[in-house]
Amino acid sequence: MALGDLMSTRFSHSSVPVSNHLDECSSRDEDGGFRRDLWETASSSSGGGGVYGNVVMSNMTSTIDTGVTSMAYLPQTVVLGELRHDGFEASSSSQPAEVGFVSKWRPKDRMKTGMVALVVCLNITVDPPDVIKISPCARMECWIDPFSMTPQKALDTIGKALSSQYERWQPKAKYKYRLDPTIEEVKKLCTYCRNLAKNERVLFHYNGHGVPKPTANGEIWVFNKSYTQYIPLAVRELDSLLKTPSIYVFDCSAAGNIVNAFLELNDASSSSGSLRDCILLAACEAHEDLPQSPEFPADVFTSCLTTPIQMALRWFCTRSLLRELLDYSLIDKIPGLPNDRRTLLGELNWIFTAVTDTIAWNVLPHELFQKLFRQDLLVASLFRNFLLAERIMRSANCSPISHPMLPPTHQHHMWDAWDMAAEICLSQLPSLLDDPNAEFQPSPFFTEQLTAFDVWLNHGSEHKKPPEQLPIVLQVLLSQGHRFQALLLLGRFLDMGSWAVDLALSVGIFPYVLKLLQTTTPDLRQILVFIWTKILALDRSCQVNLVKDGGHTYFIRFLDGLEAYPEQRAMAAFVLAVIVDEHRQGQRACIEADLLRVCLKHLQASTPNDSQTEPLFIQWLCLCLGKLWEDFTEAQLLGLQADAPSICASLLSEPQPEVRASAVFALGTLLDVGFDSSRDSMVGEEDFDDDEKVRAEISIIRSLLGVVSDGSPLVRAEVAVALARFASGHKKHLKEVAANYWRPQSSSALSLHVAHARSASSDPCQYMPQASIIASQIGPLVRTGVEGTLFARDGRTSAGSPLATSGVMHGSPLSDDSSQHSDSGASHDAASNGLISISRPKPLDSVLYSQCILGMCSLAKDPSPRIASLGRRVLSIIGVEQVVARPLRSSSVGIRNGAPSTSAGSNPVGIARSASWFDMHAGMATAFRTPPVSPPRANYLKGMRRVCSLEFRPQLLNSTDSGLADPVLGGSSSNVERSFLPQSTIYRWSCGHFSKPLLTAPDGSEEQLSNREGREKVALDLIAKCQHYSVSKLNNQIASWDTKFETGTKAALLLPFSPVVVVADENERIRVWNYEEATLLNSFDNHDFLDKSISKLCLVNELDHSLLMVASGDGNIRIWKDYACRDEQKLVTAFSAVQGHRPGGRGLNVVVDWQQQSECLYAAGENTSIMVWDLDKEQLVNSIPSSDSSITALAASQVHGGQFAAGFVDGSVRLYDTRTPDMLVSSTRPHTQRVERVVGIGFQPGLDPPKIVSASQAGDIQFLDIRQQADSYLTIDAHRGSLTALAVHRHAPIIASGSAKQFIKIFSLKGEQLGTIRYYPTFMVQKIGSVSCLTFHPYQVLLAAGAADAFVSIYADDISPQR
Repeated sequence: MALGDLMSTRFSHSSVPVSNHLDECSSRDEDGGFRRDLWETASSSSGGGGVYGNVVMSNMTSTIDTGVTSMAYLPQTVVLGELRHDGFEASSSSQPAEVGFVSKWRPKDRMKTGMVALVVCLNITVDPPDVIKISPCARMECWIDPFSMTPQKALDTIGKALSSQYERWQPKAKYKYRLDPTIEEVKKLCTYCRNLAKNERVLFHYNGHGVPKPTANGEIWVFNKSYTQYIPLAVRELDSLLKTPSIYVFDCSAAGNIVNAFLELNDASSSSGSLRDCILLAACEAHEDLPQSPEFPADVFTSCLTTPIQMALRWFCTRSLLRELLDYSLIDKIPGLPNDRRTLLGELNWIFTAVTDTIAWNVLPHELFQKLFRQDLLVASLFRNFLLAERIMRSANCSPISHPMLPPTHQHHMWDAWDMAAEICLSQLPSLLDDPNAEFQPSPFFTEQLTAFDVWLNHGSEHKKPPEQLPIVLQVLLSQGHRFQALLLLGRFLDMGSWAVDLALSVGIFPYVLKLLQTTTPDLRQILVFIWTKILALDRSCQVNLVKDGGHTYFIRFLDGLEAYPEQRAMAAFVLAVIVDEHRQGQRACIEADLLRVCLKHLQASTPNDSQTEPLFIQWLCLCLGKLWEDFTEAQLLGLQADAPSICASLLSEPQPEVRASAVFALGTLLDVGFDSSRDSMVGEEDFDDDEKVRAEISIIRSLLGVVSDGSPLVRAEVAVALARFASGHKKHLKEVAANYWRPQSSSALSLHVAHARSASSDPCQYMPQASIIASQIGPLVRTGVEGTLFARDGRTSAGSPLATSGVMHGSPLSDDSSQHSDSGASHDAASNGLISISRPKPLDSVLYSQCILGMCSLAKDPSPRIASLGRRVLSIIGVEQVVARPLRSSSVGIRNGAPSTSAGSNPVGIARSASWFDMHAGMATAFRTPPVSPPRANYLKGMRRVCSLEFRPQLLNSTDSGLADPVLGGSSSNVERSFLPQSTIYRWSCGHFSKPLLTAPDGSEEQLSNREGREKVALDLIAKCQHYSVSKLNNQIASWDTKFETGTKAALLLPFSPVVVVADENERIRVWNYEEATLLNSFDNHDFLDKSISKLCLVNELDHSLLMVASGDGNIRIWKDYACRDEQKLVTAFSAVQGHRPGGRGLNVVVDWQQQSECLYAAGENTSIMVWDLDKEQLVNSIPSSDSSITALAASQVHGGQFAAGFVDGSVRLYDTRTPDMLVSSTRPHTQRVERVVGIGFQPGLDPPKIVSASQAGDIQFLDIRQQADSYLTIDAHRGSLTALAVHRHAPIIASGSAKQFIKIFSLKGEQLGTIRYYPTFMVQKIGSVSCLTFHPYQVLLAAGAADAFVSIYADDISPQR
């Protein structure tokens, strides 16, 4: 039975906001997992958009004709809202806690009481001189009447009884007692016990009923040899003999005097700096006498401590309604054993333990509770019973005291629960004694307490008082009858958060659930796996206990079983991953238990891209394998023999980024880094042929290179980490290949290299930067001499190095005198980078090394700052470093500040070869600075010229400190090298999933649903108004804003539900402005790279928490959240949609458009393919061949998902639909009068089959209907050779076109010119430059226009007021 089946009623009425992409994967949660039964709440949201459609449309039918306005206009998808998009750039990750946090719940030092010294001073028949006894008075000692036999016999009997009473609580301790001893006998006893106990605790019990009260100085009394005198024994002397750790029990009148003396002794010791572990239990205060009522035994304090059930029931009977039915003789005959919970005595003992534990846990500070109730079994039992002593003795006006001091507990309400349970149990006692065959009926105590715990779970939270029943739940786990329900409730409690797990661990749940792993009950498996998932998500140090007790085999069997749902087996995989995480014993134990075979078997059984396959399960199988292989050569070789690389590589095309990243992580851990500490002791390496290992490594690298340009930064980060491992093991060979690339070579040799590297990937959906594209970006090679003068080599532009991509690197495999030292770099590899590897991997194909270097360069230029930082670290491993460029003197450079360094049409960034940085600082102790996460800001680089050289120091390879990255890597320790390697984050990040609630809906879901419904209602109302929009001139300027852009406004975007406009200039500066209040909300740079060009601004998730998509001219996409809050913008994700595109080439930028319905981004550049990216999967899903000419305009339908139109440089227009097999729907060339490129294209509003509006640079606007498959049905000559921008309203029947001649024209869809906007932005009535961008508001008739000047204007119809 599934855990969720048992809890389904708990969450069946929960409501959550509509989930993203739920039409495709009907029950995927936000972390890539499926909730099915286990996550009932999330499954209830699988209706997707229907939830919103029914709610909103029912409210709108009275005012809106659904035949005109449909929910089809409002996409029901949400993207980029998963956990992986929150804080990736900040590298935040949740992970199991380290040992520092564990100390809060795990006892620091387990303690055991090894010796018990019992000192009984009764002197029967002789009363102490300072005690006046009443008549009748209490006489019983250890439930024995000392006057019922001879004094000596009574004394011996009492001593033996006291010893046996203590032995029940600690049977393994050694007991010694002295009866009416002399002072010498007490001293010998103390010395003997301490010597035998060594470092264990010693208990000293003192019964002083036959001697005078302790003195105010803290002296107890014993006898002389002739029993004629009382001899004092000072507490100080007693303490010096017993030492610490120790516990004292003083059962005598005025026992508080002893406690006070001990406290003074402790104060003196603490002032001297010594710490003492001393616990005291005393029967009464310094001014009090012991109770003498015959209702109590004479040793009532000892009786409470050692025989609590008998004492509690005797005291209870005199106060209960059952007092007429019960007497003391019946209580002494209670059947059963204390340890048998099926009997009356066992039930009472069990309830008493649960009640006293609960009182202590709820009253005491957690640290004190741990010390007194969880550190030592005997101490815990005594303190539980001490709570009873306080309750009983306070009724006789006597106050037991302790050190550490406890707060009063005698009136705690749990004592009422004990009284009721005791009464119910005792009511059965007469019948049980009369009929030996009568069956005992258990008390409803535990059932009622579990019900109370269930009620708390329904209403409790982290901010409320913790559930007081938690210790009772722990006790219930001991009962087979209540265990299942208790585990379910415990699982629900642990799911509330890490605070709940910590509370459960602090109460002592750990040993109980560890012991339960030895059970074979099938019903407990799923809930136990869930509970252990929650525990290990908080504290991974439990891995040691699991391996020690063989618990890992329990989870391997569960993982291999088929009775559980995949998401539950994913938890088992998580537990096993934690067990083997940086734990060599765990790795070995799991290898021996056949974990590798189990994981690979289930990975092979899962069909890629199968909607029935659980992504979370696949993800954690990969992570578990990666942790099993990590730095463990024996496991790596077993994985290679089992063909693990090909199994994991098949997952690199999975739609979930988490699965792909986990597969990359697993593949990366199979790579040999060259310094595995387990290599020397590993056996069986010779069994695996070197050639097979090389082939496996080649297969892994090729698989990794196939996803080096994955759309998810999460995946690319893992690729960078894996390539770093590869680079560490192949530094020598990678350096040689890099050096060969840098050598002067003929054009034919270069072509050969490029041709080889171009074969890196043939799958268009897993494309990587092709060598031809990379090589095309290599700018003119400029050589920098020592004096800083620039000159070109042979006056020609060299493209000999694929490393010189956009100038991201500094440092080269060859220095300027490379011809003299080129061979030395290959001959001293043993000490390269200043590190000695234990073994060198066998060299691979040089073409593969070339492709690896290209991949590393691609990562170093990644639009994500974090990935770029990782890429630079990978390059530094092979000796290529990026450093901050230093400004060159203008006299030597000959270039003015701000001027481009190269002519237009060539790469603006030169690749300069400089004298060695190390040589320039020879003899200086130079501290290496780690490359920054992101390049320096533009204002810092102003007036600088980026000098990117490849720097190599072969002359230093003879020394052990040599190598390009030696200031970073310095030293020959493998630990130093390992610490420099970038570390994977996918495992730590993925652990955060299990730290979050898995059984309940996320917080704020109702609020999100309400906000979305409100926006949909507003949007539908506005759409209806737009559709009935009447003719207007649209020339009322309601706002004008000076953006202060030096290069003019290149892109603009109006937000749908707030009076905000977002604009960007050519330098990719983003500014957000409230046009109603005329206030600047935020301003930031899209990135800090030097190559800048803006393509488009788009809004993602406009009906929810919207994100700003900024498309750069080079094809890089960056998506921001919180962009309208000053200085709070955060980068959600970034990737390169069209790699290898050179912005500015032939005046063309990459063109993109976003389609919310299909969750797809369409992008195209100079190449002849249109890239289709699924932003939900963060994956390239299609590469559509377009034509031989470049695409200059792109528009996606906002109604029909999968449809988009493209305009080309030759004036042709094509319509595509990704849902059709051929994808190309129609192709036409409407702009024939004068062949100019298409500068604007868009879909006409409406739900009919798409009609398209296309505008060319020549000035003509064409209206196309794809159903006619002919030329345009309407042509407008809007501008004569000067059209620069086109905007088509999404819902209103109007379009707008902008001209280079400073005016904008408004047209209806019938071709009628509605008006002309003359662009007069200033009070001087001065005309400005050409219109550069136009955009309509998505739901209102508002037009935003930007031009070559710094002004942005917003226009409305004549009715709208001036703003």
